[in-house]
Amino acid sequence: MKDTRRDFIKKGAALSALSTFSIPNIAKSRTPIPLEDAPIQLCMAYFFGFEKLKMEYSRQMGVTGAVGSASRFMAGLQEGNAWDLKVLRALKERYASEGLEWKVCEGTPPLDKTKLGLPGRDEELEKFIKLIKGLGEIDVNIICHNWMPVISWHRSKVDTLSRGGALVSSFKYDDVKDQPLTEFGDFSEEQMWDNMEYFLKAVIPEAEKAGVKLALHPDDPPVPKIRGIARIMRKADAFKKLIDLYPSPSNGLTLCQGTFATMGEDIPEVIRYFGKREKIFFVHFRDIKGTKWDFEEAFHDDGITDMHKAMQEYYNVGYKGPMRPDHVPTMANDSNEHPGYSTIGFIYALGYIKGLMEAVHKSQV
Repeated sequence: MKDTRRDFIKKGAALSALSTFSIPNIAKSRTPIPLEDAPIQLCMAYFFGFEKLKMEYSRQMGVTGAVGSASRFMAGLQEGNAWDLKVLRALKERYASEGLEWKVCEGTPPLDKTKLGLPGRDEELEKFIKLIKGLGEIDVNIICHNWMPVISWHRSKVDTLSRGGALVSSFKYDDVKDQPLTEFGDFSEEQMWDNMEYFLKAVIPEAEKAGVKLALHPDDPPVPKIRGIARIMRKADAFKKLIDLYPSPSNGLTLCQGTFATMGEDIPEVIRYFGKREKIFFVHFRDIKGTKWDFEEAFHDDGITDMHKAMQEYYNVGYKGPMRPDHVPTMANDSNEHPGYSTIGFIYALGYIKGLMEAVHKSQV
C-alpha cells in the first residue's frame, strides 16, 4: 500500500527527530587528545615582537607554549640587558598575560668571540652564564643555541616559488663557495672544536646548577665552510662527539629535522639514537627538498621526510619536551617580511602537527 501524505510527513518528522538526537551522541564519541595531556609540548615561535594576531590564533588552536629570545623590548622595558633577571622575569610575565607560557629561550647574547676563540670571549661567557642563572630562576629550563659565528642561518634566496605559488627560502652552495673570507679570516674545524670545548667547560657546570638544558642547533646549511669559517655541527656524528665531549644532563641538542634532513640523515634513526639517550631537549619540526648543496624549504606535507614516522619515533622514545614548527612557507595574502615565519604558514603547520600527534597517540591507546 502506498504511503499517504500524512504518513510521509509523520515518517519524515520521526527521522528528523532521530537525526537531531543522534548528532550530539556522535559529537560526544569523538575525543581529540587534549594538548595538555600529550607528552609533547607544542609551541609557537615569537621573534618579531608581541605578534598579537599570531598569539590569538595560537590560543584558539590550543597551543599555549611560547618560544622566543630574551629581549627587553619584548618584555616591554625601556632599559636593562637581555640577560638581566628583571628583564627575563618581565618577559615571562608578559607572555603569561597573553595566556602563554615561555618554554624555550631561543637565542643568546652575542657569542661570536667565544665561537672563534677571540679576545673578549670570557666577557661574553659571563653574560651567557648570567642568562642561564636568570632563566633557571624563573623556570625557563631550555636554551636553544648554535655554533655558527658571523654567518648564522643562511640562504641564497628567500622568495623561491613553491607549491601553489607559496614562497620559501632556498640555498645553493655554488652561490657562496667562492665568496671572500670574513674580516675574521680562516678557521679550521679543529679550532672550532677547541673553542667548543672551552665553551662547554665554562657553561655546562653553571647550567647543571641552574637546572637549565643547553640545546645546540645544527649548522644550517650543513656545509663544510662558508667564507672561511668551518661549520662543525653538520652531521649526526658531530652531535655524538658533542655529548661525549662534556657528558652532562645539561648538554644536548635541538633536533632541527629540516637541517638533519638536509644532511642526508635518516630522521627516525636520529630520533631513536638521541632520544633513547635523552639528549633531545627541543624539536624544530620542519622539512626540505634537495640536499645540503642545493635545497629549498617545503610544506610539512611536501618534503622528503616521512613526518608520520618521525612523530611516531618521538612517542616511541618517550620524548616529552617542547616542539615547534619552523621555516614555514609564506602563503597567499601573508607578508614575506620575515621569511620562514609567516603567520598563515605557521597555522597550517600547527594543524598538520596536531593531526600527526593525535594519529600517533590514538594508535597507542
